[in-house]
Amino acid sequence: MKIVVLDGYSVNPGDLSWEPFEDLGELTVYPSTKSEETIARSLGAEILLTNKVIIDKNVMDALPDLKYIGVLATGYNVVDTEEAGKRGIVVTNIPAYSTDSVAQMTFAHLLNITNRIGHYATENRKGRWSGNRDFCYWDTQIPELSGKTLGIVGLGNIGLKVAEIARIFGMDVFAFTHRDASSMPSGIQKTTLDGLLSTSDILTLHCPLTAETCEMINSDTIMKMKRGAILINTGRGRLVNERDVAEALASGQLAAYGADVMCEEPPSSDNPLFGAPNAFITPHIAWATLEARMRLMTVAAGNVKAFMDGLPVNVVNG
Repeated sequence: MKIVVLDGYSVNPGDLSWEPFEDLGELTVYPSTKSEETIARSLGAEILLTNKVIIDKNVMDALPDLKYIGVLATGYNVVDTEEAGKRGIVVTNIPAYSTDSVAQMTFAHLLNITNRIGHYATENRKGRWSGNRDFCYWDTQIPELSGKTLGIVGLGNIGLKVAEIARIFGMDVFAFTHRDASSMPSGIQKTTLDGLLSTSDILTLHCPLTAETCEMINSDTIMKMKRGAILINTGRGRLVNERDVAEALASGQLAAYGADVMCEEPPSSDNPLFGAPNAFITPHIAWATLEARMRLMTVAAGNVKAFMDGLPVNVVNG
């Protein structure tokens, strides 16, 4: 079978091997693909692998040989799954490969905000500690996480892992989730969104992006939060209204915002968050640990082999 990878660089910039895919068929890997290049590069392919390249009806119309689309990520909104289903094209994703890594980044942001390791390391490179009168100094508040209330929006694999870590820190954990109250894991209390907003010292977002959750954090919901609360977003950029978050940071309604995702990626240089106080933005790398990418590649190759064997797994459109 002819296998085409449309944007392999972000998943594998050269530190992993494509050999498992080479063993399955005639493989072509493109580091990245512009939308206008998608059809030409995919002609004749029976198997397409994509991370962020969009595969819609127009693309499918031009690819009569296409039988399988493998999304090299958990989210699969880049593929018109309904249209694929009508054509008998199997679509798969990579579930849960980055749970530990994203939970790690969630706490990396939170600990950066509370302990400001980067700030103090930078100051000490400038000689500030060396020239200090006393044995120590601090010029930021350093809150203790133990006893603080962590609010989690969405209690899937990542939300559950974040809750587990928070409990180890001694935090009180509440969640807004579709889970039934009787099936909540020990140590996590279910509440309403308004309840979560009003009680959380730290609010962290781990829900999917849907019509209901799009910009769920906005000027109205931010005003329902505790003044000086911390907001963390390692979910999806559009879960928040970025301008409203920037304004809340400027006013002090939010103490800090830690995010690994933005509404537009890559973001515009004039995005209001880049000029907002205490906004800490990382470039969508929570998923990109070596270990997570190794799992992704292993599962992706397994998905393709299972499809070729007639027993597809991780199918999202049927």
